[in-house]
Amino acid sequence: QVQLVESGGGLVQAGGSLRLSCAASGLIFRYYAMGWYRQGPGKERELVARMDSGGITNYEHSVKGRFTISRDNVKNTVSLQINSLKPEDTAVYYCRADFGREEYWGQGTQVTVSS
Repeated sequence: QVQLVESGGGLVQAGGSLRLSCAASGLIFRYYAMGWYRQGPGKERELVARMDSGGITNYEHSVKGRFTISRDNVKNTVSLQINSLKPEDTAVYYCRADFGREEYWGQGTQVTVSS
């Protein structure tokens, strides 16, 4: 059974930082692309950052230079370092694993940025 468990969300002031983590189990982690998505209030879920199995990354335009995705194929974790937080970054952040047609999602972690 595949499980993705996010942690690290919280309430932070604008300009602050957070580090989100996602622990994966039940899959051969190194084969999967890992990504972070978010869904803000009244908005659709969107890609924030993704790293494929070869380490290639892509970021949503508005987070480039502020967010950094990383993965540890030994610990089976993927992290998202978030700096210079803005109120518009407020959202539920989800971890996703994908390989071919397979995809798995975590339950999400709330990030709230106060102005």
